Amino acid sequence: MHEHSLIANLLDKIEAVARQEGAARVVGVKVWLGALCHLSASHFREHFEDGSRGSVAAGARLDIEVSDDPDHPQAQDILLRSVEVG
Repeated sequence: MHEHSLIANLLDKIEAVARQEGAARVVGVKVWLGALCHLSASHFREHFEDGSRGSVAAGARLDIEVSDDPDHPQAQDILLRSVEVG
């Protein structure tokens, strides 16, 4: 269930941004997947959709950028690039 904890951590960050902006809803999320993060874009999308049910990010548009550089310093990471609130 490693994916579950990754998504939960990401959703905590997204919800913190929404709170900071005083928003009740997140309409878009942009993430970057490192080449060595062990999740494909489609697998990440499935986990995000499941994990975000009932949260401020439920139904948010998900923009996923996937790196193909295994030598990138953050190749094992999943990075939150932006959050669009509505």
